[in-house]
Amino acid sequence: MKAPGRLASLVATTAIVLLAAGCSITSSIERDELEQEISTQLENEVGVAPDDVECPEDLDSEVGATVVCVLTAGEDELDVTVEVTSVEDGRALFDIAVEDPADGQS
Repeated sequence: MKAPGRLASLVATTAIVLLAAGCSITSSIERDELEQEISTQLENEVGVAPDDVECPEDLDSEVGATVVCVLTAGEDELDVTVEVTSVEDGRALFDIAVEDPADGQS
Protein backbone atom coordinates (compact mmCIF):
# COMPACT_ATOMS: atom_id res chain seq x y z
CA MET A 1 0.00 0.00 0.00
CA LYS A 2 1.27 3.48 -0.86
CA ALA A 3 1.93 6.23 1.67
CA PRO A 4 -1.03 8.06 3.18
CA GLY A 5 -2.33 10.36 0.45
CA ARG A 6 -2.86 13.31 2.77
CA LEU A 7 0.81 13.35 3.73
CA ALA A 8 2.20 12.66 0.28
CA SER A 9 0.06 15.39 -1.24
CA LEU A 10 1.02 18.05 1.31
CA VAL A 11 2.60 20.76 -0.80
CA ALA A 12 1.53 23.92 1.01
CA THR A 13 4.06 25.80 3.09
CA THR A 14 3.51 25.44 6.81
CA ALA A 15 4.92 27.90 9.32
CA ILE A 16 6.39 26.33 12.42
CA VAL A 17 7.77 27.83 15.59
CA LEU A 18 10.55 25.94 17.33
CA LEU A 19 10.99 27.06 20.92
CA ALA A 20 14.39 26.84 22.54
CA ALA A 21 14.67 23.94 24.95
CA GLY A 22 14.78 25.74 28.29
CA CYS A 23 17.29 28.43 27.31
CA SER A 24 18.06 30.93 24.61
CA ILE A 25 18.62 29.67 21.10
CA THR A 26 22.16 28.68 20.27
CA SER A 27 23.82 29.14 16.91
CA SER A 28 21.84 26.25 15.42
CA ILE A 29 18.80 24.03 15.83
CA GLU A 30 19.97 20.48 16.42
CA ARG A 31 19.19 18.00 13.68
CA ASP A 32 17.26 15.59 15.93
CA GLU A 33 15.12 18.39 17.36
CA LEU A 34 14.42 19.75 13.87
CA GLU A 35 13.41 16.31 12.55
CA GLN A 36 11.00 15.81 15.45
CA GLU A 37 9.48 19.28 15.04
CA ILE A 38 8.92 18.74 11.30
CA SER A 39 7.23 15.39 11.98
CA THR A 40 5.03 16.86 14.72
CA GLN A 41 3.95 19.85 12.65
CA LEU A 42 3.14 17.72 9.60
CA GLU A 43 1.09 15.38 11.78
CA ASN A 44 -0.79 18.38 13.16
CA GLU A 45 -1.39 19.69 9.64
CA VAL A 46 -2.53 16.50 7.88
CA GLY A 47 -3.51 14.16 10.71
CA VAL A 48 -0.80 11.55 10.16
CA ALA A 49 2.91 11.60 10.96
CA PRO A 50 5.48 10.67 8.33
CA ASP A 51 7.25 7.35 8.85
CA ASP A 52 10.54 9.21 9.14
CA VAL A 53 12.17 12.60 8.64
CA GLU A 54 15.93 12.83 8.16
CA CYS A 55 17.91 16.05 7.99
CA PRO A 56 21.57 16.00 6.93
CA GLU A 57 22.72 18.57 9.49
CA ASP A 58 21.72 21.14 12.11
CA LEU A 59 19.89 24.26 10.92
CA ASP A 60 21.71 27.53 11.56
CA SER A 61 19.62 29.90 13.68
CA GLU A 62 19.91 32.84 11.32
CA VAL A 63 17.42 34.36 8.91
CA GLY A 64 17.69 32.79 5.46
CA ALA A 65 19.43 29.60 6.62
CA THR A 66 18.03 26.53 4.88
CA VAL A 67 18.35 22.78 4.99
CA VAL A 68 16.71 20.14 2.81
CA CYS A 69 15.47 17.13 4.75
CA VAL A 70 13.92 13.91 3.43
CA LEU A 71 10.45 12.80 4.52
CA THR A 72 9.55 9.12 4.17
CA ALA A 73 5.90 8.08 3.97
CA GLY A 74 5.44 4.46 2.96
CA GLU A 75 7.32 4.01 -0.30
CA ASP A 76 7.47 7.75 -1.01
CA GLU A 77 10.44 9.97 -0.22
CA LEU A 78 9.89 13.71 -0.50
CA ASP A 79 12.24 16.63 -0.01
CA VAL A 80 11.29 19.04 2.76
CA THR A 81 12.91 22.46 2.57
CA VAL A 82 13.21 24.29 5.88
CA GLU A 83 14.07 28.02 5.94
CA VAL A 84 14.51 30.25 8.98
CA THR A 85 12.37 33.36 8.54
CA SER A 86 13.15 35.13 11.84
CA VAL A 87 14.92 34.71 15.17
CA GLU A 88 13.74 36.69 18.18
CA ASP A 89 12.94 36.32 21.86
CA GLY A 90 14.63 32.95 22.20
CA ARG A 91 12.89 31.23 19.31
CA ALA A 92 13.41 30.59 15.64
CA LEU A 93 10.49 30.86 13.23
CA PHE A 94 10.87 28.79 10.12
CA ASP A 95 8.80 27.64 7.17
CA ILE A 96 8.72 24.13 5.80
CA ALA A 97 7.77 23.26 2.25
CA VAL A 98 7.16 19.67 1.16
CA GLU A 99 7.92 19.03 -2.49
CA ASP A 100 5.03 18.31 -4.82
CA PRO A 101 5.17 14.55 -5.54
CA ALA A 102 4.42 15.28 -9.21
CA ASP A 103 7.61 17.36 -9.53
CA GLY A 104 9.80 14.28 -9.10
CA GLN A 105 7.93 12.08 -11.58
CA SER A 106 8.02 12.02 -15.36
